[in-house]
Amino acid sequence: MANPKPMTQHPTGALDVTPTPEDAADTSSTPSSQAEPSTTSEVLDLRKKELIDQVVERTGVKKRDAKPVIEAMLAVLGEAISAERSANLEPLGKLRVTRSKDTPNGRLHVCRLRRKKAVSEKPTEQTKTAPAPLAERDS
Repeated sequence: MANPKPMTQHPTGALDVTPTPEDAADTSSTPSSQAEPSTTSEVLDLRKKELIDQVVERTGVKKRDAKPVIEAMLAVLGEAISAERSANLEPLGKLRVTRSKDTPNGRLHVCRLRRKKAVSEKPTEQTKTAPAPLAERDS
């Protein structure tokens, strides 16, 4: 078994996975027809196209109807973040801009996103008012 890849954490909180020399030399286990992404973030990034496709799949709305709505929503969210406004958008969570600064490539916003713990199912009215079960008696 090969050694795990060393991971370092950047000040931004992102993990950097650096391939070891053994990984670079060992290409026999990787099929040549399958391209591997160069960084971890490429696998985890949710692109606008994928977001639109998933929304269309979940809602059954036609893509031509969903796309302008999603793009407008993303524009509104971008403007709110630029104005350093907090946003409470359940089930996404509560987003708060903690810092912002201008960089040569644009404006950098550091945000915090607080999400509630996932609730598996909301209780029905019947389970809310049902009496507590009684302990079984040993016979």
